[in-house]
Amino acid sequence: MSQNLSQTFLAITRNSTDLEWLQGALAPLGQVVSAGAGSLDELLALVDVTFASLVFVGLDREHVVAQSALIEGALEAKPMLAIVALGDGMDNQLVLNAMRAGARDFVAYGSRSSEVAGLVRRLSKRLPPVASNTLLGGLTVMFGTQANADGALLSTHLALVVQKSGQQTLLLDLGLPRGDSLALLGLESSFHFGDALRHLRRLDATLIDSAFTSADAGLRILAYASNDEPLERTSAAELYMLLSALRQHFQHIVVNLTGQPDSEALRTFVSHCDKLLWYTDQSVLDCRRNLDVLNLWREKGMKLDHARLLVDRYLRSVSPDAETLGKSFGLDVIATLAFSPEVRLNAKNQGVTLFELAPREALTQGLRTLGERLAKRSEGPEKAKVTWLNRLRGSK
Repeated sequence: MSQNLSQTFLAITRNSTDLEWLQGALAPLGQVVSAGAGSLDELLALVDVTFASLVFVGLDREHVVAQSALIEGALEAKPMLAIVALGDGMDNQLVLNAMRAGARDFVAYGSRSSEVAGLVRRLSKRLPPVASNTLLGGLTVMFGTQANADGALLSTHLALVVQKSGQQTLLLDLGLPRGDSLALLGLESSFHFGDALRHLRRLDATLIDSAFTSADAGLRILAYASNDEPLERTSAAELYMLLSALRQHFQHIVVNLTGQPDSEALRTFVSHCDKLLWYTDQSVLDCRRNLDVLNLWREKGMKLDHARLLVDRYLRSVSPDAETLGKSFGLDVIATLAFSPEVRLNAKNQGVTLFELAPREALTQGLRTLGERLAKRSEGPEKAKVTWLNRLRGSK
């Protein structure tokens, strides 16, 4: 889904520890997405939306019959799929069952990363080229460890700017505290994030038009409800299918994830977005918490080339300055946003956007500039060609 990853692999493993081992081994090659507990329908749906050509399936003695049937069913539906079995390398019966079911190879749990990566490289050379859906909309994620209303305030305004640029935009507000984007705009909603997950197979233009909350300029908002399951309990497979469905209907999605604890679900968003805005301020405590997560992800091999630092409530007279923060995080600073406490408070209390309340304020101007930058990045080549063609016609 994101251009910063070369491949996507699917995996059905015994537990999260096995999944993390596989993710670490294949981090240089791409992203490993959990395909859940072993449902054939869910696996095939994920193959369709991820364009994955290689799937890892864990085998064990207690469930080997069902697991072998899963491999056979997947290959019957997708003959070009390559399946690698995982299991106890000392159990010859498992190896034999895997080969009979049609697995291309067998990898023992705990194998060295270099061995697993080498196998995948060899298999990839014999597989058909990986397809991609160039029609998917842009995806921008804003994440920081701080849980406060400013995350919703900023992401809402960025989404509004992208919407007003002419791109149909969705604000997916999963930041903490929950639902602040709706409250900031004085809106209510009867359809939330949990509802979208429950209606994945019905998520079409009709449902979006009738159920998703609409804000200024036609911006759509999908937010947390107070009774929705925490993000960390949402499977990566569900998120992947939801994002794929939404990106077919929206030209750009802005996701607010500020305040969310580290989880597999959070990492799914981070790994598959086009632009990651890492949100922090100048306080040592917030920077330390953000750096703890950032360094952990780097240690696990997550690709963060698409990450940029967004410094909020910035005071030029206070240390550390933007340049120092950028060096500390090892990230380019995409923007610094003015503190403007009075304007922020008035916008939150009055339910009015900064564009209406204080259009000339430095904070407002900074958000507009950053939003326009995000919008420009998600303009596809098709739009550029149309513009060029129109200019050509106009010159005749």
